[in-house]
Amino acid sequence: MTDFRINDCDSFLVLVAQTPAADDWVAEHLPDDALQWGGGTVIEYRYFPDIADGIVADGLTIGED
Repeated sequence: MTDFRINDCDSFLVLVAQTPAADDWVAEHLPDDALQWGGGTVIEYRYFPDIADGIVADGLTIGED
């Protein structure tokens, strides 16, 4: 199991935390007022590379749905 799952919704991505470590990462690194949808956090494509780099740098994993 990966820590995060990515749902591609064509015009945006939804980053879904799958583990307690991923929940902690979201609480620490993403804004409290970030849009939530489909069980995760909505991410614009242009921001995803930096977010993904941060996730991986912190030792967590990402998988696609």
